[in-house]
Amino acid sequence: MEAWSEYSRFLIALFAILTPFAAIPIFLGMTEGRGAKERNSIALSAVMTVATVLVSSVFLGDAILTVLGTSLASFRVGGGIVLLLIALSLLNATVSGVKQTPQEADEAGTRQAIGVVPLGLPLLAGPGSISAVIIEAQRGVGWEHYAVLVGCILAVCAFLLLTLRLAVPIGNKLGQTGLNIMNRLTGLLLAAVAVEIIAAGLRALFPGWMT
Repeated sequence: MEAWSEYSRFLIALFAILTPFAAIPIFLGMTEGRGAKERNSIALSAVMTVATVLVSSVFLGDAILTVLGTSLASFRVGGGIVLLLIALSLLNATVSGVKQTPQEADEAGTRQAIGVVPLGLPLLAGPGSISAVIIEAQRGVGWEHYAVLVGCILAVCAFLLLTLRLAVPIGNKLGQTGLNIMNRLTGLLLAAVAVEIIAAGLRALFPGWMT
């Protein structure tokens, strides 16, 4: 197992990537005109999709890297760049194109099962969160390591579900300005984590540069 500080950093990074507060206005927009019961059902579907995709990534990460024929160091650099792009979009209080394009947003309005697609995947469980999970899974071995990672994922998903269920009162209380402030704070945290991941990947790829 890794040091607990590494797991806490992963927990914070995953929270920042999933950005529950950024999901609130999008969730409210997609569920406009629906009743509270239906809105809660959509929230549960979205969070179950996120949990399933990310927990699967914990155990399938090695196979994914093998199929892609890439090293962990290269994946760290690529994944770190994706996270940095998401962080920059949060600092600008916008939805990253990495998560959802305008065309996908338009198509979402015609879908019935919006909890699974596009809210759960790829808007919440997108390339950034999947990359972060795979990278962290490769940093250790043993069932204790995987159990802690799954616990971190489920903890963030539980908070995400609570946030979506309380989206209406939270949105009314904070307003768009308050939500943007929260997004910028999480974006700043995510940017720092992304730079660290990219630096670790570069150190592994080019050890001579870091001497």
